[in-house]
Amino acid sequence: MSMNDPLGDMLTRIRNAQMRGKSTVTSPASKLRAWVLDVLASEGYIRGYERGTDANGHPSLEISLKYFEGTPVIREIKRVSKPGRRVYAGSQELPSVRNGLGVAIVSTPKGVLSDANARAANVGGEVLCTVF
Repeated sequence: MSMNDPLGDMLTRIRNAQMRGKSTVTSPASKLRAWVLDVLASEGYIRGYERGTDANGHPSLEISLKYFEGTPVIREIKRVSKPGRRVYAGSQELPSVRNGLGVAIVSTPKGVLSDANARAANVGGEVLCTVF
């Protein structure tokens, strides 16, 4: 069965694993997922990720989750632009998550960037998700 929203699936896997207190979670691999994980790692929301293969030989990503004093670093992770309703924003209209405490991840012509980096590069694009 095909998956309609692969990025939303990965975000849900991360959310569910952190609710259960897991240290790692696996997700099928794709370039977009890896780019989003690069932004999450650079912003300090996850420890990192490694590429590998699952039992069937398909490429996968093993994501190392991050905790601070027993509580997950990611308090809230939400998909903004969905397959049924795409959300685009210019460089000046990019959302500020929790007055700058969180991060919006944006797909731009210069790659997948955090909202602050997209503003600095003066590019807009599709708002993929928000993290706090």
